[in-house]
Amino acid sequence: MKLYRFLSEDDTSAFCHKVTDALNKGWELYGSPTEAFDPVKGVMRCGQSVVKEVEGTYTPDTKLSAH
Repeated sequence: MKLYRFLSEDDTSAFCHKVTDALNKGWELYGSPTEAFDPVKGVMRCGQSVVKEVEGTYTPDTKLSAH
């Protein structure tokens, strides 16, 4: 099955670490990164989609972060 996740974080090194961690766990980048201003927090936020092919059958109970 193919899994999809959208990673997001404030525009700091924490975002880069989150994406790097996913890549090192076998996830692959999907599409271009995105960036938007969060007016409530007053900061830029980044996002990146990632996908991963794994064994099994998808159900809504599938824990994406466990892969």
